[in-house]
Amino acid sequence: MENQLVLYIDSNFFSPYAMWVYVALKEKRLPFALKPVDLKAKQHQDAAYAKLSLTAKVPALVQGDFALAESSAIIEYLEDAFPAPAHPPLYPADAQRRARARQLQAWFRSDLMALREERPTTVVFKAAVCKPLTEAGRAAADKLIRVAASLIGEGADHLFGDWCIADTELALMLNRLVAHGDAVPENLKRYVQVQWARPSVQAWLRHEA
Repeated sequence: MENQLVLYIDSNFFSPYAMWVYVALKEKRLPFALKPVDLKAKQHQDAAYAKLSLTAKVPALVQGDFALAESSAIIEYLEDAFPAPAHPPLYPADAQRRARARQLQAWFRSDLMALREERPTTVVFKAAVCKPLTEAGRAAADKLIRVAASLIGEGADHLFGDWCIADTELALMLNRLVAHGDAVPENLKRYVQVQWARPSVQAWLRHEA
């Protein structure tokens, strides 16, 4: 069953959502095939892919006759379908910490729009240079830093003692600033460096299948 997993991602490897699912699969130690989708050529709007993914978005995960889109849904499916101890967990075992991780995931997907627009993932994956943050962008950045600082103590490597998928998601959000050279506290820069060094993240950066 595991050998049937296929992950559809953006062909540029720029999508944060695709990255998070890719990392989840790697951390679960699940074999999977990669299928790049050219968003610029609008391949995601092709009838076959739209039918497969339901929402015509990437990422999408296919397992046999089952297909699922939306990164948060895919990650939670992987946690349910491939549970610990056979596969490493993606979330903390403690119910309250697990809920906090999911709160952060929902927040990254629904808020901080000005930051996401003004510091797109091209600054992380392509070393692109953007204009200084606007007032709205700075406010979003300050909000992100405030929340991260409240959760990441001095010298801490992870949100909840051990790695969870929310660590990768938070590190990518912070790296929108760090990679661009924007002001970020040193302990949060270190946190990003630790998360970025994980083999699963490095595999994404190398575009490994």
